[in-house]
Amino acid sequence: MTQKNLALVLGGGGAAGNAWMIGIVAGLAEAGVDLTETADLVIGTSAGANAAAQVLSGISPAELLAATLVPPPAQPAVQSRPVSPPRPMEAVFERMRTISAAATTRAELQRAMAAYGLESDASFGPEVAEQRRALVARRLPSLDWPDRPMLIVAVNAETGELATFDRESGVALVDAAAAAISLPGAGPTHRINGTRYISGGVRSVDNADLASGYRNVIVLSPFSGRTGPLPPGGQFEGLRRPPGADLASEVEGLRLAGSRVEVITPDPNSRTAMGVNQMDLATRIPSARAGYEQGKQEATRLTNL
Repeated sequence: MTQKNLALVLGGGGAAGNAWMIGIVAGLAEAGVDLTETADLVIGTSAGANAAAQVLSGISPAELLAATLVPPPAQPAVQSRPVSPPRPMEAVFERMRTISAAATTRAELQRAMAAYGLESDASFGPEVAEQRRALVARRLPSLDWPDRPMLIVAVNAETGELATFDRESGVALVDAAAAAISLPGAGPTHRINGTRYISGGVRSVDNADLASGYRNVIVLSPFSGRTGPLPPGGQFEGLRRPPGADLASEVEGLRLAGSRVEVITPDPNSRTAMGVNQMDLATRIPSARAGYEQGKQEATRLTNL
């Protein structure tokens, strides 16, 4: 295998998307295509950042799937400290749709989303950021960066510019992963070394263009390929992407540069399993199972990578 042969791109997708991607990876491995062994780079956006850490953890795909299929523990009746209640998401996503509809360029979209993130910071106490960082730490398979290349995508909330974190960035993995899921309006920005960051998902759901230079690129995209009417409020669908910020444009750019690109999106069974609220933890187990079955079917087109 030559250097820079295969990049694996794991897109944003909430709890359902994370579980679906683990299911896909496990199903592919079952069919003889083990991306945990063959990927030279893994790029993670939003929930894909956690999935990237899982894929490169050294844990086998079967074990990753088994862990995903374990029901989440019941919440204790009495909390040792107050936990911030979940924020209603309908208004957040409506604001994000308004911002995305007005943006004419990717840079404009990033700046506007970053401004929204900074604006909403005032409505969150410092304990919210602490709780989210602790939650991310519990979900990571390890607090150490993997030895193999991994890139986590965020956006600088103070400038609107792209920010990427890897093993050489000097940023703790848990902070990079926490920044990756800091959705504007849904929670506070994440502060790293005095700078505030938001999710790289506001730049692109997948950020597949960051795989430029790789001979082969596999994109697992939980939110792409969806058609039909807009789901109920509180969903990611309906966020308009300026030209160049959508997956189709990113894939076209990679192919024009000489990369072979294969995109896997949820099939009908997976979409049903993921439901209309992909942030609902109850979607994880059905999404992982559906992804596993889909992954076994998708392996035939990846065997020559």
